[in-house]
Amino acid sequence: MLPGRGPDDRAAATRLSRLLGTRTAWRAVGDGEFFCPGCGGDRNYRRLTGQRRFTLLGVPVVPRGPAGPVVECAACLCHFGTDVLDHPTTTRFSAMLRDAVHTVALAVLTAGTCSRASLETAVAAVRTAGFDDCTEDRLAALVEALAADTGRFTGEPCTAGLAIELHEALDPLAPHLAAPGRESILLGGARIALADGPYTPAERDTLATVGAALTICSDDVTRLLTAARTPS
Repeated sequence: MLPGRGPDDRAAATRLSRLLGTRTAWRAVGDGEFFCPGCGGDRNYRRLTGQRRFTLLGVPVVPRGPAGPVVECAACLCHFGTDVLDHPTTTRFSAMLRDAVHTVALAVLTAGTCSRASLETAVAAVRTAGFDDCTEDRLAALVEALAADTGRFTGEPCTAGLAIELHEALDPLAPHLAAPGRESILLGGARIALADGPYTPAERDTLATVGAALTICSDDVTRLLTAARTPS
């Protein structure tokens, strides 16, 4: 028992809390789908703003100020800060990861010779990421189209346009990936580059751009690229 807090004090506090209190009246101002930290999956949500009021015998009497905004999960009804909406849904995250692997594969193929061995490795990586219908012919056609669109020949260093595409695909994804996940994407690109022989300068340049977009420091990029070419 706390000093100075006997049964009579606690009973008095309970009676006072029943007499006076606060209540928040919530109003929905938007909705959508989000990744609920409470449920651990994609759920519908309502974005709420509210008004707090003092209550007397349960009746709101005096405004106390605004509340929120908050995000309410439609399933578990828990409230979260609006920053929870910055986390992509599972569906969106899968699409971002799939697009990132595909973009890295195209960039590395364009930087190299687009050989049969590198195409086979790239197709395997892209299919694993979720593009089940990817084929060598489709990737080769995309590499040719990319070269024609940028005026770039295979084997040239990573151009500004290609660097922008890599950053557009990887920048939004990087904050939501742990270090092993970011390194896995870089290593996937490295395996494509190494499928037909050692790295070319253009492939190294492209992979360095991939590492920078994934917020991997240059020393770690060098370490990972060296490890990728070392037989296990």
